[in-house]
Amino acid sequence: MLIKIYPENPNPKATQQVAECLLDGGIVIYPTDTIYGIGCDIFKPKAVEKVISIQGMDKKKAMLSFICHDLSHLSDYTKPINNTVFKAMKRALPGAFTFILEANNNVPKLVQSNRKTVGIRVPDNAIIREIVRVLGHPILSASLKNDDEVVEYITDPELIFEKYGDLVNIVIDGGYGDNTPSTVVDFTSGTCDIIREGKGDLALIS
Repeated sequence: MLIKIYPENPNPKATQQVAECLLDGGIVIYPTDTIYGIGCDIFKPKAVEKVISIQGMDKKKAMLSFICHDLSHLSDYTKPINNTVFKAMKRALPGAFTFILEANNNVPKLVQSNRKTVGIRVPDNAIIREIVRVLGHPILSASLKNDDEVVEYITDPELIFEKYGDLVNIVIDGGYGDNTPSTVVDFTSGTCDIIREGKGDLALIS
C-alpha cells in the first residue's frame, strides 16, 4: 500500500493507520530528514527479523537504530548519559544525526548490537515523528539501500513502492528523499567519536 502524507501537516487518520500497522507487526517504509528508512515496532521480533532479512543484513552485525519522537523517553532505552552528551543531543535534534549510546535492558536483544549499544534518531521530519508519537514508543530503523552501485539510495517514493511494495505493508510517500545519510556519532565513551560524516552539521555537537 502506498500512502501519501504531507510533511507540513501529517494527516491524523493516515498516521494512525500506519501506527496500527506497526502495532500489528507490519513493516513500513517512511521518509526522514535524510534518506528513506525501513522499520517496524521494536517489540515485534518477527518484524525485526523480516527487516533484517529484507535488508540482507547479518543479524549479528546489523546496524539498526531507533527513531524516537523526542528525547523525553531516552532513559527508557539507554544507560545514563552525562550532561555534555545530553546537551549535544538537545542542540542537534531533531536533526540528521544518529547517536550511538549504551543500551539498557529495555532494548530487545535482537535490536542491540554486539556491543550492547543502540542508535538513537530523532529526524527533523514531522511524518515519522508523529507516527512514533501515536505509536507510543520508538520504531526500529534501517537505511533503505539501492542495488545500483552508482546511486546508493533510492529517493523517489514511487520507485521505492515498485521495488518493495510486495515485501512491506506500507510505503509512505512523503515526497522525494535525500541521498545523504545521517551523521553517526558514538557517545558510548562519554566523548564524541564521529563514525560517519553525513548530512548533520558537526558544529552542533562540538
